[in-house]
Amino acid sequence: MKKTLPVIIVLIFLSLFGLIVLQVSWLKNLIQVRHEQMHQKVDNAGASVAIEMGKYLHASQAIRMLRKPFSIEGMDISKLIKPLSVVDHFSQKDIYEKLRVSLNKQELKDIDFDFAVVNEMGEFEMQSGAFQKNYADEINNERFFVPIIPGNSPDFTSTDTFEHLIIVIPNFQKQVWNSLRWIVFIAAVFLLVIIAAFYITVKTMLNQKKLSEIKSDFINNMTHEFKTPLATISLAIDAIRNEKVQKDIEKMNYFSGIVKEENKRMNKHVETILQAALMEKQELKLNIETLHGNDVMQNVLENYRLQLDEKKGKSELKLLAENDLVDVDEVHFTNLISNLIDNAIKYSKDNLLIKISTQNNNKYFILTVEDNGIGMSKESVKRIFEKFYRAHTGNVHNVKGFGLGMSYVKTVVDAHKGIIKVDSTLGKGTIFTVQIPLAKI
Repeated sequence: MKKTLPVIIVLIFLSLFGLIVLQVSWLKNLIQVRHEQMHQKVDNAGASVAIEMGKYLHASQAIRMLRKPFSIEGMDISKLIKPLSVVDHFSQKDIYEKLRVSLNKQELKDIDFDFAVVNEMGEFEMQSGAFQKNYADEINNERFFVPIIPGNSPDFTSTDTFEHLIIVIPNFQKQVWNSLRWIVFIAAVFLLVIIAAFYITVKTMLNQKKLSEIKSDFINNMTHEFKTPLATISLAIDAIRNEKVQKDIEKMNYFSGIVKEENKRMNKHVETILQAALMEKQELKLNIETLHGNDVMQNVLENYRLQLDEKKGKSELKLLAENDLVDVDEVHFTNLISNLIDNAIKYSKDNLLIKISTQNNNKYFILTVEDNGIGMSKESVKRIFEKFYRAHTGNVHNVKGFGLGMSYVKTVVDAHKGIIKVDSTLGKGTIFTVQIPLAKI
């Protein structure tokens, strides 16, 4: 697992990088193709309108020539006849509507445009409102020149002597993007889904790796915790079998007491593991009753007097909560406080001092357990409530346990709809603050 995980992560990131590169390349090609498609469609729309207008001009010119036959000696009659122009037959509105219809047929319903008609001298005969402004911007806007040739079959290869229809598409590239927005949006969504899937996969694998390491540590700790009392019990039983010991009642009581204490110790470990299993299944059942929080704090602290004396430690108890009535499960609430005090003693150093205080506000009974022990790093503070997690103890090598105590505390606090906070400085100590809702009287 340790060797294959980095390889898998690298392969996933390479695959993701390759996918992004392919998506970007595909998008560039798609934009280029759509640019050419739109260019061709605008050309086709403009040509269609130019052909239609050219037919009208051809028919109108033929009628005009037939109705006014005359000749003047020595003069070219064609010079006296001025051909009909686009503006003579079509209004600005007519041309706009024809262009709009033609663009719609080319599936360019949402495209914006401006237009103008120029004569063979390059003079503007007609133009839409924003044409001049958009025509001048060659960088952002696209121009299309279409000759208007009178006749049924115009020849676009010769365009110098005819009127021209000029179409300007403002922000052409932007309109190309707009035409692709749904495709780009869907592609982006799928890409994000794939990235999210890769992220979840990598995170899950890392979590599994961490969980595997934590469980390995748990098994090692559990083996050690059970091995020690079993070895002690085995030695005590061997001693009891000795005839000299059997004749000495005092020694018999001593060794049988050892067996009993080690048996209790093993039972406590078993209970801890079973309790952890119940928490895993979220089967923590509460037997709620109204208690005085100050009394519970005082009773629990009394149980640790011997341990404090053995470590030559001191405790300060300040019961400042005027309203200390709480609706709690006595067993779990007692265990909660016991775990906090036990934790303070475990991770202590010389001149241990535990400060325990209570107070209350309008909503909560607040208890604080402060020590001057070895403290925790920021990483340990973040992970202190994780199951099986045990903070590094530095030079303190006698700390035992499964890493379940703080996880249990957090579960009990949550079950009582309370709040727990941790403030710790490495080398200076730790403060646990627990808020339990006051009893509803």
